[in-house]
Amino acid sequence: MVDELTARIDSTFWTRERRRDALVITLTLVTGSVDAIGLLRLGGVFTSVMTGNMVFLGIAASKHSGSIALHTGVAFFMYIIGSFIGARIAGHAPDNETHLWPLSVVKALSVELGVIAIFAVWWEIVHATPSTNVAYSLLGLNAMALGIQSAAVLRFGVSGLSTTYLTGTLTQFIAGFTKKKAPVQVRSSFILLALIVGAGLGALCVLHAPLAAPIVPLGALCIVVGGAWMSFHHRLE
Repeated sequence: MVDELTARIDSTFWTRERRRDALVITLTLVTGSVDAIGLLRLGGVFTSVMTGNMVFLGIAASKHSGSIALHTGVAFFMYIIGSFIGARIAGHAPDNETHLWPLSVVKALSVELGVIAIFAVWWEIVHATPSTNVAYSLLGLNAMALGIQSAAVLRFGVSGLSTTYLTGTLTQFIAGFTKKKAPVQVRSSFILLALIVGAGLGALCVLHAPLAAPIVPLGALCIVVGGAWMSFHHRLE
């Protein structure tokens, strides 16, 4: 009787859409933490906000700063590479999409997990104090990982669903008040909150326990990949 009641609650409250949204929100923790690492230890540039990095490129040109230009250029280039890889693996959402979490998205995020794992090992080897040349490589790995993630989330084909383009999410959140779209409002608010929490956790680790910094993005990605597999692909659909 208790099992039947639990199953009924799960089917009515913990729907497949909510499970998908929860995993996407968890992915945003990755974005926040990786951006914090990049800003605090890898050259002071973003690894997900490419519009912000375009501004940095303009600043670098006006200040004749080779350092800003190089760091921003590495992040920008590797993000593009990651986006291309992610799009090739995840594909594009067809008009008649039936899967809430396509298997190709799991594959793309698994590749991202591998990239973050390489970053984590390298980070430990250099004891979280990378030299300038190593910092470029670590920054590039993180930017590539978030490029893969961005393309993978884009595969869902859901308007406004993003883990990196969050200025748009914020705009949608505000605009939603005029349309009274409660589910979208709730999802957007949690995504924005997750970005702040992820950045806070990443910053805390970098500043007070540097060797533990990769744990946040690595752990969050493991939860997402494992959760997606268990929720949507543990048996043939």
